[in-house]
Amino acid sequence: MNRFLALFAFALLAAFLYILVRKVGTLDLWVVVGLTVALAGYDFLSSSKNKS
Repeated sequence: MNRFLALFAFALLAAFLYILVRKVGTLDLWVVVGLTVALAGYDFLSSSKNKS
């Protein structure tokens, strides 16, 4: 359940940032949003692994 909620939150963050980038459309904002999504994705993958 926690992994599902984390994935849902990540999807909402990505959707919000995509809408922002589509409206503004500058290259530097694309780069910052790409780095933000990459870091959030890395955090999601590294924190949601099964810890044995």
